Amino acid sequence: MTRALADRTTAPDTSATTDRVRLGVFVPSTAAQWEAGTDPREAVAFGVRAERTGFDSLWVTDSLLTPRLEALSTLAALAAVTERVTLGTGALLPALRTPVQAAQTIASVDLLSGGRLVLGVGAGFPGRFGRPVYAMAGTPWPRRFRRLDETVELWRRLWTGEGPVTYHGEVLRFDDVAPGIRAFRPGGPPVWLGGATEAALARTGRLYDGWMPYPPDPADYGAGLTAIRATAAEAGRGAAPFSPALFVNVLLTDAADGGQAALEAYARANYGLPLTEMAAIQALAAGTPEAVVDKLGRYVAQGARHLVLRMAVPDIAAQLGMLDRLVALRPALDALTAPTTAPAPAAPAPPDRHAVPDAPGGGRR
Repeated sequence: MTRALADRTTAPDTSATTDRVRLGVFVPSTAAQWEAGTDPREAVAFGVRAERTGFDSLWVTDSLLTPRLEALSTLAALAAVTERVTLGTGALLPALRTPVQAAQTIASVDLLSGGRLVLGVGAGFPGRFGRPVYAMAGTPWPRRFRRLDETVELWRRLWTGEGPVTYHGEVLRFDDVAPGIRAFRPGGPPVWLGGATEAALARTGRLYDGWMPYPPDPADYGAGLTAIRATAAEAGRGAAPFSPALFVNVLLTDAADGGQAALEAYARANYGLPLTEMAAIQALAAGTPEAVVDKLGRYVAQGARHLVLRMAVPDIAAQLGMLDRLVALRPALDALTAPTTAPAPAAPAPPDRHAVPDAPGGGRR
């Protein structure tokens, strides 16, 4: 029986509450990652290959700024051809969709995937990465964080399949919404927040099921996670399942300079930014396998347990070539979370009749 046909009580565990390190990878769903003549369906084939290689999750991006496959449509396609992997958005922008319609689409993907969906969500970036997107969607920019939180609250009520639903928030107001389709799991798929400001950390602790930021400094990740856990405890959610994840750009290379030229091309092609600016904003691990494990391990040491990797290479062929090498990092990453147990004291050796006795003070004669 496939996951899509599994009983609702057997939904796979999409949380990361254990110490096992999970590895996710972004599917090349943006046109900038396709070579001339690439069939966009190769993005779906990539997801199948990544699952077979051993990745734990597949992720897609969401924006209107550059051409790309629509996020939830892509996950629906992946749901039909995969069995095991978690399917996630990194990050979905709810402001691009009307809340009730989005709730129906999300519940549908959750059902079709057999409960493997996770929603990373965000309210958009300031400046040219955020305001133009909101304008294209016809959504007001002011109070965008409150709009995001209320949208998620509304979704969770709609995902019960019970109704009619009336919701009166500070931004959103809906009366007598007809019962929608019930999500696979009670309360719907887990929703993770991506922000790392002080306010975002507090909101994550109070309202969300996971965290997927991208701080360049691992110490900032640890401080943020500590703040989230403190807020969750204050809100009575300290025992609730919670997934500490990380969005990180990754490049495996033997180049002596860590692949600076390749990273520069990647930053400009995918973000329209020089590498120095991208690296000041987003987490980056580049170099030899040992160097990448060292950098990722610093985040693991700070509490990250689901590493969502975006490969800093230009096209699908290059990304396919890196899948096996990335999965090969898993044992070294898992070793970082393995419990350390002091070895049992060895039994004393029988005395050696020919040994030279210790001199006074512990030295040898």
